[in-house]
Amino acid sequence: MRLLMIAPEQFPVPGGGSVEICMLEIAKKLSRKHQVTLISRNKTHSKKISRLGKNLTIVRVPSGSSTRYISSVLRFMKKRHFDLIQVDNRPYYMARIKAAFPHTPISLFLHSLTIIPRTKSVAACLRKADLIIANSSSLKQCLSKSFPDTRQKIRCVHLGVNLSRFEPASMTERMNTKQVYRLGRSFVILFVGRVIPRKGVPLLIKAAKKVGEKISNTKLIIAGKGRKSYIAKLRLQANKLRVPMMFLGSIPHTKIHQIYRLADCFVCPSQKHEAFGLVNVEAMASGVPVIASNIGGIKEIVAHGDNGYLVNNYTNDSSFAYYITKWLKTVD
Repeated sequence: MRLLMIAPEQFPVPGGGSVEICMLEIAKKLSRKHQVTLISRNKTHSKKISRLGKNLTIVRVPSGSSTRYISSVLRFMKKRHFDLIQVDNRPYYMARIKAAFPHTPISLFLHSLTIIPRTKSVAACLRKADLIIANSSSLKQCLSKSFPDTRQKIRCVHLGVNLSRFEPASMTERMNTKQVYRLGRSFVILFVGRVIPRKGVPLLIKAAKKVGEKISNTKLIIAGKGRKSYIAKLRLQANKLRVPMMFLGSIPHTKIHQIYRLADCFVCPSQKHEAFGLVNVEAMASGVPVIASNIGGIKEIVAHGDNGYLVNNYTNDSSFAYYITKWLKTVD
């Protein structure tokens, strides 16, 4: 089959864009048996066309505004035939493409609620999809409630990670990686993700303060991109609380698996609905215990007391501190 996948952003993946990360891995899998074309936004220094193996082609088209980008996509598609089209995270793009190619099956893969406001225009777009894929049962339920007339079209497909990259590190690999970052034998609490208010980093800093009062040589590592003004506030908070904290900034996803080697535990203190939470799966695949907010689709992946801990009272920093120290006592 000839398959077309349309990304909302660009490749190479900009920082930790989980949508594009998942799309590329899925495209690689599909290209083992099918011809796959993946369209993304163009960056000035990127090639217009890249080929990964004989069956996977990445095409970068002119973008800028959303209108210009989808127009570029449609121009590329005009003289080409595809058996199936998938659009990720952009109902408007999907609707435009379906209108132009009404006889080609088209699926919409949704990764989050943030770009799906409950409006008539979004509802009209969703009705045009032949299939809607949600990355968790939680997201499927939210979509079904907000857009009941599309309920029968929605299917749940959980995300995964590349196990050739995300795997438990040996003790030697872990210690060597810690030495690179001058962490020695510190007890490392790790956060990976976008550094924005809804991710709960201020709460994690407070939790790290309480953990440090019980566990000596505790350090908090934050890996992810955020606004300079917001990160400055977080640094100030950590300094006032005397929490040893290191910001690694945006780490290319091709190297992020190495960062998990630093961690003694991974904490995902999200304060708002998480459709899935790819970082939790990456951490678990890397052999790192997860302590995460019991919110959204996270509980579909983290089994409390088995592969991690779920925090019910996730707006309370003491609850996170409790489970972090509980984990350390378990392994001691």
